Amino acid sequence: MASVQDIGFSAAINLMSAFAFLFAFAMLRLQPVNDRVYFPKWYLKGIRGSPTRSRGVMNRFVNLDWTTYVKFLNWMPAALRMPEPELIEHAGLDSAVYIRIYLLGLKMFVPITVFAFGVLVPVNWTGETLDKIDDLTFSNVDKLSISNVPPGSPRFWAHLSMTYVFSMWACYVLYMEYKTVATMRLRHLASETRRPDQLTVLVRNVPPDPDESVNEHVEHFFCVNHPDHYLCHQVVYNANDLAKLVAQRKAMQNWVTYYENKYERKPSSRPTTKTGYGGFWGTTVDAIDFYTSKLQNLAEKVSIEREKIMNDPMAIVPAAFVSFKSRWGTAVCAQTQQCHNPTIWLTEWAPEPRDVFWDNLAIPYVELSIRRLLTTIALFFLIFCFMIPIAFVQSLANLEGIQKVLPFLKPLIEMKTVKSVIQGFLPGIALKIFLIILPTILMTMSQIEGYTSLSYLDRRSAEKYFWFIIVNVFLGSIITGTAFQQLKSFLEQPPTEIPKTVGVSIPMKATFFITYIMVDGWAGIAAEILRLVPLVVFHLKNAFLVKTEQDRQQAMDPGHLDFATSEPRIQFYFLLGLVYAAVAPILLPFIIVFFAFSYVVFRHQVINVYDQKYESGARYWPDVHRRLTICLIISQLLMMGLLSTKKLAKVTVLLLPQPILTIWFYRYCAGRFESAFSRFPLQEAMVKDTLEKATEPNLNLKEYLRDAYVHPVFKGKDLDRPRVVDEEESNPLVPTRRTSQATTRYNSEASSTTNTPVANKHGGSPGSM
Repeated sequence: MASVQDIGFSAAINLMSAFAFLFAFAMLRLQPVNDRVYFPKWYLKGIRGSPTRSRGVMNRFVNLDWTTYVKFLNWMPAALRMPEPELIEHAGLDSAVYIRIYLLGLKMFVPITVFAFGVLVPVNWTGETLDKIDDLTFSNVDKLSISNVPPGSPRFWAHLSMTYVFSMWACYVLYMEYKTVATMRLRHLASETRRPDQLTVLVRNVPPDPDESVNEHVEHFFCVNHPDHYLCHQVVYNANDLAKLVAQRKAMQNWVTYYENKYERKPSSRPTTKTGYGGFWGTTVDAIDFYTSKLQNLAEKVSIEREKIMNDPMAIVPAAFVSFKSRWGTAVCAQTQQCHNPTIWLTEWAPEPRDVFWDNLAIPYVELSIRRLLTTIALFFLIFCFMIPIAFVQSLANLEGIQKVLPFLKPLIEMKTVKSVIQGFLPGIALKIFLIILPTILMTMSQIEGYTSLSYLDRRSAEKYFWFIIVNVFLGSIITGTAFQQLKSFLEQPPTEIPKTVGVSIPMKATFFITYIMVDGWAGIAAEILRLVPLVVFHLKNAFLVKTEQDRQQAMDPGHLDFATSEPRIQFYFLLGLVYAAVAPILLPFIIVFFAFSYVVFRHQVINVYDQKYESGARYWPDVHRRLTICLIISQLLMMGLLSTKKLAKVTVLLLPQPILTIWFYRYCAGRFESAFSRFPLQEAMVKDTLEKATEPNLNLKEYLRDAYVHPVFKGKDLDRPRVVDEEESNPLVPTRRTSQATTRYNSEASSTTNTPVANKHGGSPGSM
């Protein structure tokens, strides 16, 4: 078990690492040559100009103003200075609400820490139980935990009372934050400027029709069923192969640019390369001619593939983006069932254009259930297979206990420096390394499930990551750590004593989680602000690929908030705080430092660096609230289990109402606020429509929505698009290609136009949106 000295050693290492990262960041951000790395958002907004243009040769690269170095920590108060309304306008509601999660952590745990240290720490410290247990490894840190209170002691009334106090305070803070964020979202929706997704729905699983194409069928259906509000639509093409070719062409263009720049710098000799993979082997050829030829071949393939998609009816998938004349009409369509068959003509709010994940729009709807079932099974095995490396990491955190199994390690372990490094630093960093590859795996699984927006992919990945952390990092660390540490006791004592041993040992895992918090939450967050990888990549691009100011702009990598991984990580710290608040309060100050430091760092990043891929209007908050409530329930159940090992069965019964009341609290909050994140009130929609008509009476919505939902690979290219039904058309007969007007079950389900007069001829040709 790690001692105070081990924790101190780990704290020293991580504090020095964090300070080194912060000092390096403070110095690097002051250099003109790095300005686009640490302030890319201002360049993208066109507010900031390059500081290297109008300076001398030396001043273009190095900041020679010594006064700026004296104030190198000014970025911290500057990050806190911008008011929240300005932050929302500058960075978006998603970013502003994300930062509030750290603030929520401070609101929740600062009062809890005060009560825990004022009431529970003295009760635990004076318990004197661990000294009386033979063959149990512990340290002075463990004396601050509930393990030091003797079984059956009336001291546990303090823990029981504080558990209720902590739960009530947590619920109050969660309720107020949910209310605040819901209000912020409604205010944001009411005040934000016009966007294509406010007037568009995504329609999926368009049923096949023997007489009409998908394009014609969609137009026919919405002209009949939404005659007063339907405006136009854009069918969806399966352009995944074309997108891959376009990406390859872009990469090949980078190689051409690289060798052209190289030749310009040294015109005496033309650059060469080899024709083999990666240019490492094969015949030596002229590099510029070689890559130019490959670029031309790719351009031809792109043109051929584009023509193939445009002329192949099978390239159109049974989905479309349908736009309406008003937000009111859009809300009605997006939030209602379109057909008596609930499996066809499925409508939902369209993601904003930059939020669309185009690859998944081509997936047949019937495949989605199968894909999600298989992904769930794969996730189950992934979670439990990861127990193996987690168990190994925990063995490093409990070397004193494993000595009994592997005695040959004893000479190494007894070396003071080695012991401090292994127990105080290595477990946390090893676990962090294991978790680095996990987000990519989980995001791939979410993509396989078939979700059609980047924001929803992030939300689903965050859900998977959260449960992975719960099972592996939290429960796995406790269970495997306890098993290794008390292996000999488990083998020698009667089965009835095992729950007691586990109950005593679980609070001792606080020392491991302290090291993890310092590695991941202190040094890890400090490394985040340094942006070492974007710094190196930018200067490599600047050296080899940049010719013009536009190239330099494109070389910037502003990055973005990674909701899929950062949200579950924050919620894990909430879980640790809630679990250990009444068990081992020594953990709480480390968590508070994490929340405070992260709040400052990410405030700086969203103001100056991050450029979000999408804006969902904080639609992810119900997921955050639900997972935080789950963390609270887990902490309550674990407290009940822990007290049941302390000869307090009757007292434990008093904790039973806690999870029940917490579930009721969650359901109440969901009923009170969740609709604000999934539905758009018709009243608000009508208000925005009325104001828009009054302020912009001549607005041409068709032109505004013309290319909004065209696949990016077709932007700027001629492409057949669905015909726009003119508003002045008053003919009650909806054009159709059907040769029979007889109503059949198939036609009824396919178009929902029963008893509706139809013409037997479709007039006009496909036009443009």
